[in-house]
Amino acid sequence: MRMEDTICALSTASGMGAIAVIRISGPNTFPLMEKIFVPFSKSHELKKEKAYSAVLGKIVDEQGQLVDEVLLNLFKGPKSYTGEDVIEIACHGSIYIQEQVLRLLNRNGARMADPGEYTLRAYINGKMDLSQAEAVADLIASENKASHQIALQHMKGGISREIKSLRKELIDFVSLIELELDFSV
Repeated sequence: MRMEDTICALSTASGMGAIAVIRISGPNTFPLMEKIFVPFSKSHELKKEKAYSAVLGKIVDEQGQLVDEVLLNLFKGPKSYTGEDVIEIACHGSIYIQEQVLRLLNRNGARMADPGEYTLRAYINGKMDLSQAEAVADLIASENKASHQIALQHMKGGISREIKSLRKELIDFVSLIELELDFSV
């Protein structure tokens, strides 16, 4: 696990579609994007944009050639999914465009994320506990309403709250037992 790396990955299903979303997370997210993104409005400087904002512009390669017109969604750490700076690139869903954007990100310092690494970073950065992180995989794999509802409840911390409640009850119970042992001696 290399937390100092900036990572990128396709967030939508692979293959051709109308839109593809590519997510970038890590310490160099904004400087990296400033190398390949040109906003349509010259007044936009990515790092100075508000968190939870969107910026329209274009992705260009090293020669300044247009790769695609995109919409960036900006999330600033620690108030993001991973707890780090995150940018989601909404580009056209051509497989060629997806590959070109990912190659540009890789050439400019981002590495491809390992499976589950965004959620792992969220866990490590205290954005969720272990049961919530595991519930993300359950939510993605849910195939019916019941499994979807259970995964959502776990992801919202339902099982964690239950465990905390049981832990408190056990501590209270152990305290009572210790108190009884102290008085009976």
